[in-house]
Amino acid sequence: MYRLKITVERIDGYCNQPMMVGDHFIVDGGKIMIPDGRHMCMWALQSMMPIFPLLQRAEPRKGDWTGKRGQVFVCPDPKGRVHYRIERVAADDCD
Repeated sequence: MYRLKITVERIDGYCNQPMMVGDHFIVDGGKIMIPDGRHMCMWALQSMMPIFPLLQRAEPRKGDWTGKRGQVFVCPDPKGRVHYRIERVAADDCD
C-alpha cells in the first residue's frame, strides 16, 4: 500500500479551523500522522476518509483514475473551500 501525503494547497474562502496553506498530514495504512503542534479539520478529514483506501492500493489498473498523480479534494464546507492535494509518497518523502 502507498503512503499518502495530504497538503492544503489553497483556500478560496474562510476556514475557521484555521487550516493554512502548506499544512499537511500523512496516512500510512490505518495511521494518521499529524506534525507536532498542528491539527486537522475533523469535518474535512471525515469526508476524505472513504477515498484513502482507494488511493493507497498498490497497483491501479490501466485507465483507473486512482493512478493519477496528485488528486485534489475540496472541503465540503461551502464557506471554507479548502483545497487539499492528495499524493502517493515514498516513506522518505513524508516530512
